[in-house]
Amino acid sequence: MTSGSRAGDRRVEGTKIVQRRAVSAVLAAAALVLTAGCSSEDDGGPPGGTASATPSRTTTERSPSAGGGTAEKAPPATGTVKVVRTVAEDLDSPWGLAPLPDGDLLVSSRDEGTIVRVDGETGEKTQLGEVPGVSAAGEGGLLGIALSPEYASDHMVYAYFTSVSDNRIVRMLYDEKKPAGEQLGAPDTIFKGIPKGFVHNGGRIAFGPDRMLYAGTGESGEEGLSQDKESLGGKILRLTPEGEPAPGNPFPDSAVYSYGHRNVQGLAWDARQRLFAAEFGQDTWDELNAIEPGGNYGWPEAEGRSGESGFRDPIAQWSTDEASPSGIAYAEGSIWMAGLGGERLWRVPLKGTKASADPQSFLEGEHGRLRTVVPAGGDRLWLVTSETDGRGSPGEGDDRILELQVS
Repeated sequence: MTSGSRAGDRRVEGTKIVQRRAVSAVLAAAALVLTAGCSSEDDGGPPGGTASATPSRTTTERSPSAGGGTAEKAPPATGTVKVVRTVAEDLDSPWGLAPLPDGDLLVSSRDEGTIVRVDGETGEKTQLGEVPGVSAAGEGGLLGIALSPEYASDHMVYAYFTSVSDNRIVRMLYDEKKPAGEQLGAPDTIFKGIPKGFVHNGGRIAFGPDRMLYAGTGESGEEGLSQDKESLGGKILRLTPEGEPAPGNPFPDSAVYSYGHRNVQGLAWDARQRLFAAEFGQDTWDELNAIEPGGNYGWPEAEGRSGESGFRDPIAQWSTDEASPSGIAYAEGSIWMAGLGGERLWRVPLKGTKASADPQSFLEGEHGRLRTVVPAGGDRLWLVTSETDGRGSPGEGDDRILELQVS
């Protein structure tokens, strides 16, 4: 497939896993310095929405120093990306990715509702099984997956998926000793009632440095849900591994951690345990946000940087044909953001909770739509393409997992 054919597939749709395994548990809420942000996939809204009339440009919010505490050194203003190898090919609608301790990878298929294990060296694929109850349609299906923070002892895999009635989070025992296709235990639903829609189902889940489970949700196409703190739509949620509202959450007895989002699909923490999130805008701006507990990120009253009192502005924003952000990861001092409609990987260098230089794009049009990016240790990333989800132009070998070296 040529880059030209991929470029013709911009902004046609409406809506990981980033899991950082902490070396120590930070359970006290006072120890959390967490920050993050959401847009609908490529068209910025449901089918039939108006096209963006904004100039095709990227803007950032920068400051010479940010983040508090001791001074932080920003990475170089420009970086590099090298595709080291293709890890696996011929994946069907891949969405979430969870690295296993031995270097293999678990990948969820949005449309098939299955989880596959990919050998990290050979790319050989083994199906664990199908997740019962998945109802795939539009942007819904089997979405994010994550490993339990106690995976070494409990072997639990968490998944966010769309059912016939809602979006929900389950956990399943993964038994490698059973035959292929039968290795997933029955799902235990730990959290349910997240609004579902044909678009804007959110779906990214990740365990934070505090060992709590974070989930990005969408407003399911109903704008009013995002500002309603009683609704689970258009939010970032923070839960215990058992699915209860996490201790220290900003609203009493609530799983809601931040609100005013449109469709959160990227979650990542920096080296100082601060949370960042990516979200889809509608017709104007896609966003990367630094997340504060209880923060209001403006949707639908504000899209992109508004400067309005009461709303938190994004640290970087993109015209919607350049991004349609999905997964994000932190490596080498920068946030790396996968773009669906933009068909490129963005690098946002950080100083504290601000962008220290303009975002830089890589791989534009070379691998099509990019869905998920996950840290692979040091200067390496895993990158998952998304050409077989019904909105791409799949070619031979799609979809793929790539290994990247970045700086």
